[in-house]
Amino acid sequence: MLSRTADHLFWMSRYTERAENTARMLDVNYQTSLLPQSQAVAQMGWQGLLSISELLHSYKEKYGEIQAREVMDFMVKDESNPSSIMSCLSAARENARAVRGALTTEVWETQNTTWLEVKRMIKSGDFEKDPSQFFEWVKFRSHLSRGVTVGTMLMDESLHFMRLGTFLERADNTARLVDVKFHAVESDFFGAASEKDQEYDFYHWSAILRSVSAFEIYRKVYRDVIKPERVAELLILKPDMPRSLHASLNEVVGNLALAASNPDSETLRRAGKLRSELQYGRIDEILATGLHAYLTQFLDRVNDLGAHISREFLVPVT
Repeated sequence: MLSRTADHLFWMSRYTERAENTARMLDVNYQTSLLPQSQAVAQMGWQGLLSISELLHSYKEKYGEIQAREVMDFMVKDESNPSSIMSCLSAARENARAVRGALTTEVWETQNTTWLEVKRMIKSGDFEKDPSQFFEWVKFRSHLSRGVTVGTMLMDESLHFMRLGTFLERADNTARLVDVKFHAVESDFFGAASEKDQEYDFYHWSAILRSVSAFEIYRKVYRDVIKPERVAELLILKPDMPRSLHASLNEVVGNLALAASNPDSETLRRAGKLRSELQYGRIDEILATGLHAYLTQFLDRVNDLGAHISREFLVPVT
């Protein structure tokens, strides 16, 4: 396969997944902002979201003070922000158009329709009328794109690079989501003293679980009240939780092994090493050494892995 074709397929899937994950992060922040809390706490939540997306400086340059509505506009509609939902869906569609011949009709039409529909929705003000409904629509279109891809594409290198892009992006975004929400809580062990705090904790952590479609999964796996350390364990170490770091790295390693012609590939070795640390990791060890430090290091290694994939398989960055 031509490296340029692989590059477009990889980034088409990454941008689609990024749009979904941006919608998930915004939705959990929007939902938690509706809980009773001080303005300072609410503002910290929005600032954390911008920080973890590495967009705080860009936002402040354009908008100044942090306001919930302006942060959402910046992360949804602002096409000068390369990580906004509009920018991601536009980039996904452009990458799909560049390799139209490598895609099935269904995959192309799904990407194209998503872009046309999101432009219509933004123009007609659907986002402002009901942000949660809009975020659900973005997630649904991403689910549809993945389903159509797996259901209609030949199981060859094209599909492997698309899946690789999806799960590398998912690993990055899940780590960011866990980090921003846990880092927002000041203490490392979040025992809430008062009944009111415990009630807030429940809504805070359930919103995070719902943001990654894991609320029912948590109940099924743990059959217990929601505890922060178990939320972290579910989203980091559980291989059967679809959006966990471990599950994402399993998919990355599996698709890399199918795409790599060289079994001694350095990219494959690094991915396998990162996956094995998740496979044999324990949440008490991670929490003891510091969750924020662990996730920061994980994000650096995922970023490094993405750079190695680009160098080995895709169009070199000039």
